[in-house]
Amino acid sequence: MGRIIVSDNISIDGVFEDPAGDEGFDRGGWVGAIKDRPDLLGLALDDAQRADAFLMGRRTYEWFAGRWPSRTGPLAGRLNSMPKYVVSSTLQLPAWNNTMVLSGALLDAVADLKRHVDRDIVLTGSSQIAQTLLEHDLVDELRLKVFPVVLGAGRPLFGGTSAMKQMRLLDAKCIDGDTAYLAYQRKD
Repeated sequence: MGRIIVSDNISIDGVFEDPAGDEGFDRGGWVGAIKDRPDLLGLALDDAQRADAFLMGRRTYEWFAGRWPSRTGPLAGRLNSMPKYVVSSTLQLPAWNNTMVLSGALLDAVADLKRHVDRDIVLTGSSQIAQTLLEHDLVDELRLKVFPVVLGAGRPLFGGTSAMKQMRLLDAKCIDGDTAYLAYQRKD
């Protein structure tokens, strides 16, 4: 049985919008280039190597598919070769290799995916999917990189839930000298 892992970059105030600065958000670009952050690059590679699949929404897919297929190196090699599942009602023919489109009811598609994948299914950059899966107790672990910035505006990674979602801290460490890495597991 696979596990859903939400792995994302957020600001201190919980914003995940436009960390690379190329989506047009006036406060975007708060992460910097991953190539300039060795510990962050290492965490991304670790996530990819431990996962059996990558799960994302269409916009996140388009962002990754526009950058990673032409790159080389261990992270690019892993991202390009691993199975990718895109939640979309509009994407028809994904160009990035090993990409499958999940259509139909999100919760049913993800529950089915969890049954057919043995290890981690990493979800990144897709706040609506993360919020829905968290609301329905389908998120098994959160891996958050909290960057030392308060943006004061922007889309938060997590929205409101109908009930409290308790988590248990698995890991906490400082990466690249200024960013907190926090890993939480769903508390049953």
